[in-house]
Amino acid sequence: MKLQMKKILLLLSVTALMVSCKKTGENEYIITGTVTGIENGKTVILQKQDDETMGKMVSVDTVKIENGKFEIKGTATEPAIHILKFETKPGQIDFVLENGEINVAVDKDTIAKSKVTGTYNNEELTKFKTDMQVIQKDLQKKAMAFQEANMQKMTAAQQTKDTVVINQLMKEYAKIQEPLTQKYYTYAEGNPKSFISVLITQSLFNMPEPDFAKIKKIYDGLTSELKNTKPGKAIKEKLDNREAVQVGKKAPDFSAKTPDGKTVSLKESLGKVTIIDFWASWCGPCRQENPNVVALYNEFHDKGLNIVGVSLDREGEAESWKKAIEADKLTWTHVSNLKFWQDPIAKKYNITSIPATFILDASGKIVAKDLRGDELKAKVKELLGA
Repeated sequence: MKLQMKKILLLLSVTALMVSCKKTGENEYIITGTVTGIENGKTVILQKQDDETMGKMVSVDTVKIENGKFEIKGTATEPAIHILKFETKPGQIDFVLENGEINVAVDKDTIAKSKVTGTYNNEELTKFKTDMQVIQKDLQKKAMAFQEANMQKMTAAQQTKDTVVINQLMKEYAKIQEPLTQKYYTYAEGNPKSFISVLITQSLFNMPEPDFAKIKKIYDGLTSELKNTKPGKAIKEKLDNREAVQVGKKAPDFSAKTPDGKTVSLKESLGKVTIIDFWASWCGPCRQENPNVVALYNEFHDKGLNIVGVSLDREGEAESWKKAIEADKLTWTHVSNLKFWQDPIAKKYNITSIPATFILDASGKIVAKDLRGDELKAKVKELLGA
């Protein structure tokens, strides 16, 4: 009995020691950094991407380097990509901020080569980056060789507007990049617990030709924890929105303000045929396509063609939007929330690139998407019976 009690006490003391050795509390992170080559007293800045403005970084915390070290403490509700920047040193360290003990060994010569270890997702991020560097190095050589071999051919095709040759060369170039794309898919499929997988899955929507069936399969395989993160919820929203704007579905209604401040809805703007045209004043390809759309509208508006232009211009750039409408002679209905890529209409229609168009019949059903030139004209004539 005494021997058994001693064993229990020993086990409890070992357990207590293990708990006491852990630096972090529940739902807490500690970033411990070791630094050489950067003076004591210099500032370390922890930043994250602003939720409201794409591309803008906001500071989360700042500390000073003391005796070649720094420490940042806090709590994280879920994993998220953050960066560390150092006063007087160019570059940044990308890592996953998550609860636990995160160790950063700063490379004083090349900040981006610093090592981040200690937590599962940061170990995974390091491995993924290493694998990608090997693939990218090989692809870079092949891409440069392709460009050198086909530069004159591409230039000549662009000058003569030979779209057949241009498209062929672009497809050949895309094939060179396939190992990179394949790495994204295989990693995300094989690592359903890794936060890197949910970030990769989110990025797959931005591929030139996303494989939506694969994206859904990867998403379905992710853990419930990952699905409940911000990027996980964004993936679900995009998948749901894409399903809602498939050909054959009724186009989701929306309302937004016109250049003169009046609120207009899609429902009240429908014609016998309606084109929803996503564009922006800053979008070169959109502006280049506008003369063709103007010609189409002028020819068929009296027969029942309506167009609703949805601009993805930025906040504070209403004048640029208005000037582009006037300069390009776009005389149809225009709306915008001036929210750039965060525009709620663009999100509802799953827009990841512009120009993008949806062609609706008289009932508001989507009958085609992203048609251009002769194909678009033929579809409009068909629907109008012209």
